Amino acid sequence: MRLEHAFEVPASPRQTLELLLDAERVVPCMPGARLVEVVDDRTWKAEMAVKLGPVGMNFAVDVRMQERDDDAGTVTLGVSGRDTRGKGGAEGTVHSTLTPADGGGTRVVMDTDLRFSGQAAQLGRPGVVKDVSNKLVGQFAECIRARLSAGDDQEAAAAAAERAGKPISGLSLMLSALLSAIRRAFGRGRGRGREEAT
Repeated sequence: MRLEHAFEVPASPRQTLELLLDAERVVPCMPGARLVEVVDDRTWKAEMAVKLGPVGMNFAVDVRMQERDDDAGTVTLGVSGRDTRGKGGAEGTVHSTLTPADGGGTRVVMDTDLRFSGQAAQLGRPGVVKDVSNKLVGQFAECIRARLSAGDDQEAAAAAAERAGKPISGLSLMLSALLSAIRRAFGRGRGRGREEAT
């Protein structure tokens, strides 16, 4: 399954890349995630909690930097996660491209190739995963922007990480998925109406 997300932040591509590769600062920005260990400057371990309705899954996650090109503003991370209670797992790659944004700042485009196994595969239907990932990345981007804006203001940066770090509940995921489905349905309906009118 391929996913693509994009967002903008108020910092240069180099500053943004440094933050995205700083495990101690970036992992707390991911909802439900906690840094466990920085193995070396290319590898770290984390835990991530995800709730899908009544099903809660806790993933032990390994992240490894596969490629990095500061001049091109690109980085590729390999990610693998397994549910700590044996309910399945996920693995994939995240390729990020950072380019200067119009008017200053940086545009970050994240292209993710994701694969599920076990119970995670049963829960990971494409439409649901896209809705969930949109919500996750939205909170992640908000936290990254706040951290970059805060600079040396550690209290503001910690507050941003705390807001983003709370696990996303099954209820909020279901509501998000429902609203997205309604928007898609009405969008198709409007499209058909325009075709019939012509």
